[in-house]
Formats: sequence, structure tokens, C-alpha cells
Amino acid sequence: MSTVFNFTFVPWFRSVAPYIHMHRGKTFVVGIAGEAIAAGKLQNLAQDLALIQSMGVKIVLVHGFRPQVNEQLAAKGHTPKYSHGIRITDSVALDCAQEAAGQLRYEIEAAFSQGLPNTPMAGSTVRVISGNFITARPVGIVDGVDFMHSGLVRKVDVQGITNTLDMGAMVLLSPFGFSPTGEAFNLTMEEVATSVAAELQADKLIFLTEVPGIRIDPHAPASDDNPIDTELPLAAAKKLLAESPNPTQPTDLAFYLQHCVTACEEGVERSHILPFAVDGALLLEVYVHDGIGTMIVDEKLEELREATADDVGGILQLIEPFEKDGTLVKRDRTEIERDIDHYTIIDHDGVIFACAALYPYPEAKTAEMAALTVSPQSQGQGDGEKVLKRIEQRARAMGLKSIFVLTTRTMHWFIKRGFVQVDPDWLPEARKRKYNWDRKSQVLVKKL
Repeated sequence: MSTVFNFTFVPWFRSVAPYIHMHRGKTFVVGIAGEAIAAGKLQNLAQDLALIQSMGVKIVLVHGFRPQVNEQLAAKGHTPKYSHGIRITDSVALDCAQEAAGQLRYEIEAAFSQGLPNTPMAGSTVRVISGNFITARPVGIVDGVDFMHSGLVRKVDVQGITNTLDMGAMVLLSPFGFSPTGEAFNLTMEEVATSVAAELQADKLIFLTEVPGIRIDPHAPASDDNPIDTELPLAAAKKLLAESPNPTQPTDLAFYLQHCVTACEEGVERSHILPFAVDGALLLEVYVHDGIGTMIVDEKLEELREATADDVGGILQLIEPFEKDGTLVKRDRTEIERDIDHYTIIDHDGVIFACAALYPYPEAKTAEMAALTVSPQSQGQGDGEKVLKRIEQRARAMGLKSIFVLTTRTMHWFIKRGFVQVDPDWLPEARKRKYNWDRKSQVLVKKL
């Protein structure tokens, strides 16, 4: 049994390591819906957050309290009132909100204070600090509706939060803000988390919600292993928002999506919508490549660039399967290291998804494009085109008149993109000497 465990644990831990390195020193703002706490998920969420913090991540935790406030109102014989998807906070609702927030803060602090042996919290010290970090203003009267003590974020005390995080503490925020006159305003967890993430320029904004994530086309059949879109480019998310009705319920598609889009537009690189119903959702999203929820990502994160020595390992990993099945000629590490400045790559989130190399033959005014490879995960998304265009630009900048490729499998892809087939005798003398007549590669040329 232990041998089997060793064989699964070691590769798993090694696969997680790059993400541990990647996230160390980063800032995450995590918004937990009040429903998650009502569903009894606090204990496990606290353990996972403590674990993430122990790996060097700075965490701002914002809790919601929608069901807890409604429970307090019901106990007092009052009905919750909403308009435009926002609670109308009269004086009774404000009292209930303050009671619910106080209760929840104690529960959250208690969850982070555990240290029983044989639990994930053993040996952990998580200092949780709350404070008056949010200045608020009233929502006021909208379309004739007076929102009374409901407010919006006016200002975030960035310096105060940053100093607290730098001390190694976790910052805990309730959805409350205070005016310069000392009035308290009831805010929404979603707006507080989004404003704080934007002001801090956090690396991630993560919402733990009732919804399992987002599917662009709800009518498309969901595959068993991918019932949601795990990654949504910002442009696609904005289009989806424009087509969605105004959200009034937390389960509405646009309810969390609108905040994720706002955060991305204001400089937060990645926003996530995760289901709290899945145990370990936070760990799965942060430390596993495909994650478990939907990540809204600014396309600028995908970088088309020339390769450096640090990319050798990633290029080898990308091309290896294609060398094994004979699509590409085998290249060893030494060759790639020697020629690394010939390579152009597409790097997304620290992973190389496409590459190609340019070998010039200046005396013949041409260059070979070699090792054009696109990861199976991103085929059909235009990555091959992007790399080809960049290679063409590089060749033109060298004053070359054409580029050529040798291929045994992908002739049609190149012909569609302006290449024409020529006889191998066309090749520059130096390249002809290295031509493998057994492989019978087709030679295709494109004029620049």
C-alpha cells in the first residue's frame, strides 16, 4: 500500500511544485459567499487558506453574509427587501447585518486558530486582522428606491492592508464600510472584494460561490470531464455579459461574472469563480493546471516572444510527443540550448503552448522554419498562425526573400497559408547536404 502511495505522491508533488514557486509572494483576494459558511464549509476552507498562506501567498479574505442577515431578519419577523440585486438596508436590517458580521468574524477567527494534532492546521500560526480599511458612501436613491444604509465602496486603505499583509497576517474584511462622519454602511461582499483586488492590484480575485463556474454556450452538450469553461478570455466574458439579463440573484450567470470582468479591466490579471460545494476547490484551482472553476483571464497574459535559455525545458516538453510519433525530427537538449535564440514561442501562464525556430541561409536569401509545434491543448486557436507570422517578420527583418519548411505530415496546413511545394533540389546547398532522403520530407516555400 505504501509503495503505491509513494508512486502517486511523488509525481503529484512534483507537478504541484511549479505552482508553489509561481504563487509565492503573490496577493490573492478571496471572497467567500455567506452561503458557503451556512453550508458548513468554513472548517475546510480555513484549512486550505492556511495551507496556501503557508506557501507564501498573501491573502485578503472577504466574507459574505446574505443568508445570515436574512436569518436574523426572519427571527425579528422582518422580510428581506432587495432592489436592483442590492439589499435595501433599513435600521432593522443594519442591526441584523452588524450582528451577523460580528458572529461570522468570531467563527472565522476561531477556524483559523485551531491547531489540533493530526489535522492540517497542526503547527500553523495564522494571525487574522480585521479593521476599518473600507470607506463607504451611500447608494442613495435609485429609480425612486431609497437604499437607506446600503453603501458602495468609496476608498480602500491600500497602505493599511499592505502593511498588515507584509507583517505576515491574513486580512479579514466584512462587507461594511464607514463614512467620514462615522456612519456604517452595509456593502456587498462582491463589490468589496472587487474594489480591494483592483486597488491592491492583486494577482488573483477568487469567488467561492454556489455556482460551479460558467459555460459560454449553456445549450452545448457539456462533456463529463468539462461541464464548464475553465478559461474565459476577457473579451468573451464581456460579450457574455452584454448578452445576459441584469442579475438579481447570486445564482444568475452575470452576478459574479460582472465583478470578475471589472477586476480584469482594472488590472487584476486573473479572476476565478469556484464552487464551494467541491471540497478543496481552492487548492484544485490554484495548484492544478486546469483548475476546477472558471478563470476570466486578460488575453495580454498570452505572450508571443523570442525564447531565452529559461525556455529550453518547456520547448523540449512541448516537442517531445511529436518527435516520438515521427511528426518532428528528434532534437536533443544541447542542440536546442545552442540554437535557443532561433526560437519564437507562445508562453501562457508560464507554460509554452507553441514554438518554431528560424534558421537563416543568408547567401540564398532564405531561411528554414523548423520545429513548428502547437500543443494539443491549444490546437485550432490560431497559435500556429501567430508563430508563423512572427517567424515571417523575423525573416523579413533579416532582408530574406522567402522561408521554407520540410514536412512529412502537415503539407496542407502550409499550402493553405501561402506555401508552394518545390523539388528538394531547390534547397540551399548547405541545407541540401543535411536533407534526409530516407525521410522523404516535402519541401514547401513561401515568398515574403
